[in-house]
Amino acid sequence: IPGRVVPKPEGWTKELISLAAHFMFDGEISKGSCVYNNRNKSLIDHVKSLMGKVFNLQPYNWFNKDTGVRRISYHYVELADYIREKAQELKTYIKTAALAEKKIFLKAFFDDEGSANFDKKLVRGFQYNAEILKLVQALLEDFNIQSKIDGKYNEIIISRKPNLIKFRDKINFSKGIYVNPDRKNST
Repeated sequence: IPGRVVPKPEGWTKELISLAAHFMFDGEISKGSCVYNNRNKSLIDHVKSLMGKVFNLQPYNWFNKDTGVRRISYHYVELADYIREKAQELKTYIKTAALAEKKIFLKAFFDDEGSANFDKKLVRGFQYNAEILKLVQALLEDFNIQSKIDGKYNEIIISRKPNLIKFRDKINFSKGIYVNPDRKNST
C-alpha cells in the first residue's frame, strides 16, 4: 500500500549513515515514530531531504516560536523499528567503514552535538552516552585528530591548533551551521 509500506534499503549508503546518525544524536526513535529536533533549519532540511530520498516520506512539521526549535516527525512503526535497528548496527559498522563513511558519521555528530569555542580555541561534542564518545574519539584518531573525553561534562574536546586544522580540513561542520550567540554551547 503506497505510503504504508516503508522501503528498507539493503546495505549502507551515505544517506542511510547520515540519517541513522542524526536520529541517534538529535533525534528520538520511539515505538512508532522517528523524530528529529534542531534549531538549525539547514539541518532540518537536510534530514527531511534524506528521508525523502531514502524512504520517499514527508514529515509532520512543528516549530516552537519561543525556543526556535524545529521538529520533523515520521509516524510509522515499521520505519521506527528499521531506524532503531540500523542505529544499533551503525555503532559496529562504522568502526571498520571507509574514511568517507566515517566522515559522514562524525559530521552528523558534530553538527548535532558539537560547538566551537573561539575564545578557548576548541571544538566540543556533548553526549551522555560514554560509548558514543569513545566511538567518536576512535573515529577521530582514524583522521589523525587527537581528542580527549571529559567524563565530568560528558563531552569530547578537540584542542590545539594542529588538531583543529585537521578537523576543519577533514570533517568540519556542515554548510549552514552557524554560531548562535544566544546559546553558551552553540555552533
